[in-house]
Amino acid sequence: MALNWKLVIDSVDAPVLADFWAAALEYEVEDPSALIDQLLAAGHIGADAVREHNGHKTFRGMAGIRHPDDPFDPASGVGHGRRLLFQDVLEPKQEKNRVHIDVHSAPGGLEALVTRLEGLGAKRVREFDRGPAGHWWVMLDPEGNEFCAA
Repeated sequence: MALNWKLVIDSVDAPVLADFWAAALEYEVEDPSALIDQLLAAGHIGADAVREHNGHKTFRGMAGIRHPDDPFDPASGVGHGRRLLFQDVLEPKQEKNRVHIDVHSAPGGLEALVTRLEGLGAKRVREFDRGPAGHWWVMLDPEGNEFCAA
């Protein structure tokens, strides 16, 4: 039986990076407000474990996004399918990513995709045009993580 998984990405400001990737992939930012309220009321976490972002409570240092068509737990807001989790770390990014995301455009829509991603805060780094083998841009998200737009 295949295993479930999520991709965890180190970040400096998890909720802000989650906003970028949710917009880039047309995913939904998970809303753990109901779970956080329950945990606070039961005394399982303190107020220092929580932060406010875009009018919702979120766990300090973490934010998730999920595919809008996949199932999720309404009590926790956590997705049960295609999901990215952003987790704050103390050390800054120092080298090239060993894993990266490829964002695919509709046929003939690469320039529109790259322009839209730039509007969200991404930066173009280098273009590759390998003819029939592919055409893509290496880009950076707002925290400097490499990804490809193809």
